[in-house]
Amino acid sequence: MSAQCEVIVKGASNQNIGFFERYLTVWVFICIAVGIALGHYMPKAFVVLGEMKVAEVNLPVAVLIWLMIIPMLLKIDFHALSGVKQHWKGIGVTLFINWAVKPFSMAFLGWLFIRVIFHDWLPVEQIDSYIAGLILLAAAPCTAMVFVWSNLTDGEPHFTLSQVALNDLIMVFAFAPIVALLLGLSSITVPWETLFLSVLLYIVIPIVMSQLLRALLISQGNEDALKPLLKVLQPLSLSALLATLVLLFGFQGKQIIGQPAVIAMLAVPILIQVYFNSGLAYWLNRKFGVAHCVAGPSALIGASNFFELAVAAAVSLFGLNSGAALATVVGVLIEVPVMLSVVKIVNQSKGWYEKA
Repeated sequence: MSAQCEVIVKGASNQNIGFFERYLTVWVFICIAVGIALGHYMPKAFVVLGEMKVAEVNLPVAVLIWLMIIPMLLKIDFHALSGVKQHWKGIGVTLFINWAVKPFSMAFLGWLFIRVIFHDWLPVEQIDSYIAGLILLAAAPCTAMVFVWSNLTDGEPHFTLSQVALNDLIMVFAFAPIVALLLGLSSITVPWETLFLSVLLYIVIPIVMSQLLRALLISQGNEDALKPLLKVLQPLSLSALLATLVLLFGFQGKQIIGQPAVIAMLAVPILIQVYFNSGLAYWLNRKFGVAHCVAGPSALIGASNFFELAVAAAVSLFGLNSGAALATVVGVLIEVPVMLSVVKIVNQSKGWYEKA
């Protein structure tokens, strides 16, 4: 173990994972069950909620997404970008995976499995929409849950923070062009106005609001001034996540119950994508001699998705009952258990990694 990692691990071991994060998989499956049940027994209520939209942006989903991500973005200090050069190899690997590999590999996997291998078993009218949802899922690197995954692997917190800040900054400018490019390559019409509106609503405005609020609070003291507000907002953020899951699975309940085979087929490229990208990032970090405490979160950031943004963008672009929305919801369904398995692999392979 490097001296750098040894110091970080001692510091990280004192950080407690909250009750919600520790049993996140349980809450996700409970929300799935509740959402499906409500969607089945109260379909009219979800029809009303689904019709509450402006320019194809569903307002209940938008409000919940804001409540979910703004408290998380408050924790991000964009001044952490000054520490990029300290971990430039790990950051370089992660950026390469996030922006040069993941969106394009998912577009290929979507084409291979959805348009070719599984084509005959899927509804033809939804093929393009399924692929679009998979692309949206892969085009946005994870922002929030990365901190949990990093903590579970005793990751270097400064690397994680600087990487998330850098990814969020890049996402403001790169998400729409990459999605548009890949949708175009998949012969899917790009609704530009809605795409840019999604970027504005779910990336630009939350980042600006959170950073202005963060600066205001810190100007009144120091970073400790954030703690009282975060203490209030954190439960709200987690509640919004749970409510979003219930709402999304309520909207998609009939499709999930009626199309279990479709869910399984959509899960295949997502699963391959997660393990491929995390494995590639982990291997590249080892080849470049990066410390394990950086390689772990690098692999996890490279594999996980900003599913909140993907779901919101899919709903905005293609509608609540579209194949794209269903594909992103499948991403939510498997994200937590799959990422926990990647965490386990990273932790158990530490001895092998450090023999390099």
